[in-house]
Amino acid sequence: MAQGTVIHVAPDQPTHAVCVLGTAAQLDVCRSAPEDCTSFSITASSGVVVEVAYSPPAKKNSTGSSKWPLDPELQVTVQMKAASSSTDDQKVQILYYGPKTSQVQALLYLTGVEISLCADITRTGSVKLTRAVKNQRTWTWGPCGQGAILLVNCDKDNPQCSTMDFEDDEVMNSKDLQDMSLLILSTKTPKDFFGKHQLVLHVGKAEMSKVRVFQVTRSKLPPRFKVVLGPQQPSHRLKLPGGQHSMDFYVEGLAFPDAGFSGLISLGVSLLDTSDPELPDALLFQDSVAFRVAPWIMTPNTQPPQEVYMCRISENEDFLKSVTALAKKAKCKLTVCPEEENLDDQWMQDEMEIGYIQAPHKTLPVVFDSPRDRGLKDFPIKRVMGPNFGYVTRELCTEEVTGLDAFGNLEVSPPVTVGKKKYPLGRILIGNSGYPSTESRDMHQALQDFLDAQQVQAPVKLYSDWLFVGHIDEFLSFTPAPDRKGFRLLLASPRACYRLFQEQQKQGHGEAVLFEGVKKKKQKKIKDILSNKNLREENSYVERCIDWNRAVLKRELGLAEGDIVDIPQLFKLMGNSKGTLKAEAFFPNMVNMLVLGKHLGIPKPFGPLINGRCCLEEKVRSLLEPLGLHCTFIDDFYAYHVLHGEVHCGTNVRRKPFTFKWWHMVP
Repeated sequence: MAQGTVIHVAPDQPTHAVCVLGTAAQLDVCRSAPEDCTSFSITASSGVVVEVAYSPPAKKNSTGSSKWPLDPELQVTVQMKAASSSTDDQKVQILYYGPKTSQVQALLYLTGVEISLCADITRTGSVKLTRAVKNQRTWTWGPCGQGAILLVNCDKDNPQCSTMDFEDDEVMNSKDLQDMSLLILSTKTPKDFFGKHQLVLHVGKAEMSKVRVFQVTRSKLPPRFKVVLGPQQPSHRLKLPGGQHSMDFYVEGLAFPDAGFSGLISLGVSLLDTSDPELPDALLFQDSVAFRVAPWIMTPNTQPPQEVYMCRISENEDFLKSVTALAKKAKCKLTVCPEEENLDDQWMQDEMEIGYIQAPHKTLPVVFDSPRDRGLKDFPIKRVMGPNFGYVTRELCTEEVTGLDAFGNLEVSPPVTVGKKKYPLGRILIGNSGYPSTESRDMHQALQDFLDAQQVQAPVKLYSDWLFVGHIDEFLSFTPAPDRKGFRLLLASPRACYRLFQEQQKQGHGEAVLFEGVKKKKQKKIKDILSNKNLREENSYVERCIDWNRAVLKRELGLAEGDIVDIPQLFKLMGNSKGTLKAEAFFPNMVNMLVLGKHLGIPKPFGPLINGRCCLEEKVRSLLEPLGLHCTFIDDFYAYHVLHGEVHCGTNVRRKPFTFKWWHMVP
């Protein structure tokens, strides 16, 4: 319930007070009583509800009226049933009694007013005007929770504008309004009420940089929008007429949840008594509405694909044709960044991650731009952000950025349940070092803080610094599945690859070669791979690194072995710029795939041909096609693989948002 005031009465002269509908004003009966009085009685007009709380119950006198002992524990409250049509139209009479005094009268004249600050706290997509709402100052999670939701207005509804919508203090058009949340202030007062009173709209100074509020003026067409709250503007005095009136405000978020900002914002209204120009304004009533800024949400491979992004470079014409055909099969839109714009930076996955934000009235795709800032640095801003497509990034000093800050190192699981804890939007996965050292690499803390602060996809840290590039998409992926949890976790597995090659050698295929058909690449026989002691030891090390992550993923995602598919893959160790040995794929890394629904674009491994068919491809088909998946192997050898990346690294996907509403969960 909104906060009202305390009313003191005086026996020697009438008292005048304002009572806001939906609030209970405390009536200070005891401290207002004459010194020799020991009890009182109270009566009120029909429009006033009086409640007296005291134990034991009062005794009735001979006339039938209730007399109440005066006691410090006594609580008397008054509430109004309806707004007053004129000032002081309701009355409360208090009679005091004492051993030497028959009775002393104190009169209280009340004016009832209606002040309602309403937002979509029930999360239906519309604002319901109501006189009094309980607990609207508190934001709660869950299917029965309540509290309003704000979107960060981070798209660009005017394509001619160079900035995001929230970066200016103007309402561009009706589309811009749809990205904001409606707040309605409704009042009902006597006609002369605001001659001696004023309403103030306000936001906490700590929050004013996170939100902007526009007041709508509809007296002229088109409507005008004036900024009344926001950066450097914590409060605004409203000019309101008496009688019945409502005023619309539109609220936009200016910042995502992050370190030091939980995402909660409280917008308040205060009623001030301004009747005496010689005195400061007195606070009579206060109410507020809690908003939460919608989090940025990632979408996993199990969500239906809507649009595929990739680059055109001089060496990837065949790759581009293959991805185009795959996107067509999956009925996806394809967006290609031309050579003159990508500046030979073909790593579309590393440049950005596409998610979304959602309020009950609007869902908006939002691209999260990584801080890597290479040739593709302008693509998310110039080609992805636009009308109804938002943008967010985190600015880092260039010297602080490492390879682990690229978004091939950022993935999200499908929805999972771990014990009794549900993650209906999945869990974010990021790669870091296993332990700190002078040479270790980690995702920048600013990125981790941002991801943590979104709350709805509780991040899991994996160990990826053992890899040359250092990205988790080099050893894991997720695909849809018709059974179990609705998906499979794919893990790169040297163990599975050695097992496959051993089987082939036992069957007399030890002379079959890896890399057949790859120009200028030395072929490797199965028997030579199996007898290469150094390669075996290197892959034993890699297997231990992957097994560490396997255990983390099983624990943090609630997975069993039946939820995991081992994809045969070999790695080799090579020295990085600091001379430290790191792992990279020995042949095209099949787990680094493009998942478009049931259609998979898998790096062509150029494995040993057995009876004219690649045994690696056949093994992967045998693992994935029973799940209803269709495997297309794409040659990325010279365009991507030799440059330490694969199909997934060179593509990106916008996917359909979850049907599950994030505010229905409990983080």
